Amino acid sequence: MSVDHLDRAGGPPPGAPPQETEPRGGGRPPRRRLLRGAALAMALVLVLGVAVALAGGPRRAVDAVSADPALAQSDQTMLEDLWLGYRDDFLEEGTRRTVDPVDGGITTSEGQSYTMMRAVWSDDQQTFDDSWQWAKDNLQRPDGLLSWRFGPLTDSPDGAYGIQTDRGGQNTASDADVDVAFALLMAHSRWKDDAYLYDALPLVSAIWQAEVVEVAGRPVLVANDLERNDTSSVLVNPSYFAPYAFRAFAHVDPEHDWDGLVDNTYTVLEQLSTEQVGDGPEAAGVGLVPDWVRLDRETGQALPADLAATSGGSGTDFGYEGLRLPWRLSLDHLWHGEPRALALLQQQAPVLAAARNDAGELPAVYQRDGQRAVDYTSVAMAGGAIGALDAADPRAADEVYRTQLRSQYDADLRRTPERLGYYDANWLWFGTALHLGALPNLNSSPGSDVP
Repeated sequence: MSVDHLDRAGGPPPGAPPQETEPRGGGRPPRRRLLRGAALAMALVLVLGVAVALAGGPRRAVDAVSADPALAQSDQTMLEDLWLGYRDDFLEEGTRRTVDPVDGGITTSEGQSYTMMRAVWSDDQQTFDDSWQWAKDNLQRPDGLLSWRFGPLTDSPDGAYGIQTDRGGQNTASDADVDVAFALLMAHSRWKDDAYLYDALPLVSAIWQAEVVEVAGRPVLVANDLERNDTSSVLVNPSYFAPYAFRAFAHVDPEHDWDGLVDNTYTVLEQLSTEQVGDGPEAAGVGLVPDWVRLDRETGQALPADLAATSGGSGTDFGYEGLRLPWRLSLDHLWHGEPRALALLQQQAPVLAAARNDAGELPAVYQRDGQRAVDYTSVAMAGGAIGALDAADPRAADEVYRTQLRSQYDADLRRTPERLGYYDANWLWFGTALHLGALPNLNSSPGSDVP
C-alpha cells in the first residue's frame, strides 16, 4: 500500500464498520442454490434412513452419519471454496487483474501480490500466470518495481484506465514488491519453471536498491521508493517486514546483505514493540507496533508518522496495517524456528486476547496500550492476529477462528454468504490457512539451482 493514499482498499472509512455486504456477483443463481439445497436435504434423509436401519436406532444413526467423512465439510474444502469464490468476486474476467469493487474498481500492487501468493499455495498455476502477466504488462516499471495503483484516469474523456499518477500511483509499496518476489520464488520451487526465477531476480535486486535504506548504519525496509531521498527520517510500515522472504532473497541474491536485514528487522521490531511513539498513555508500547512510524536516519529513534489514520483511530494505532505483522512473524517462527519471532508473538498474544468482546471477537483496531480503539470487529484483524494467538494462546486462537473466521463460511453455499471487502476476503483466507497449517514453506531450499 502506498503512503500517498492511506484509505485501505476494502477497509472502512473512519468510524464505519469494516466489512462490505454488497450483493454478491459471480455466485450461483438462487434457483441452483435452492435445488442444490433440496438435493442435499433429500440425500441426507436417505442416508439417515439407511443408517437407522443398519445402526439400530436414531441416536446411533445420527452418530454414524456424523462420523462419515464423506459427509463432513472439511477445512481444506473451505480453503478451496474460499479461493474459488475469491476468483469469482475479485478477478476481472478476461484480464484476471485483482479488482477492488468498493474503491472504484482499482487494482493495487498489493492486490496482485495477494492473488499470486494465494494462487501458488493453492497450486493454481493458470491464475498465478495470468495475474503476474497482467502485473508485468500494467504495473511493472523500468526499474523492475511495481507501481502501486491502477484504475480509472480522471483526465481521460473516454474512461481509460492506467496508473493513477494523481494519487501517487506511480510510486511503489514495498510490501507488494516483497510479496510478489517471494511468490515468484515459491512458483519456481513449486512448478520448476526457471522463468519465474528469472522474473524474480531483478525484482529482488531492485527492492534492495530502492526500498532498503540505512538507518543508524543498519538496513531497514522502508515504505516505498521515495524514502531513500529523505536524509532526515524515513517512513516505515512494520507490517511490511517479512523476514522469511528476506531469507529466501539471500539465497538468490548473495550480493546484498539480506541476512543483515533479517537481524535488523528484529532489532527494529523489538524497539517498536515497547517504545512509546507519540504522546499520551495510549501511545505506550505493550507489544503492539504502530501502523506507521518514522525512523530518524541517524539515530534510529521512532517518531510518530504525520499521517491520517488508516481507519478509525490514529495513525500510531495497531490496526488495518499492523495486523499483518503477527502473520508474517508466525511464518518465520514456523518455517525457520526463529526465537525472536516467537518472543514478539508471545508479547502480542495476551494483549490481543485481552480485548476480545463477550462473543470472543477481536476489535478491528487497538491502541498501542492494548485498549480498543474502535467498537467494531473485523475479519482482517482476526486473520492477521491469529498468528500470535496460534503461537502463544492456542485456546484463544481456536475461539477466534471459530467466531471470526470459520463463521464466515457457509458449507451449504460453499462460500461466504455475504460479500466481504477485498481486504477482509484476503485475510480470511490467509488467517484460516495459517491456523490450519496449510501454508507450506515452498522455498525450503531456494536458490539451490540458480542458473
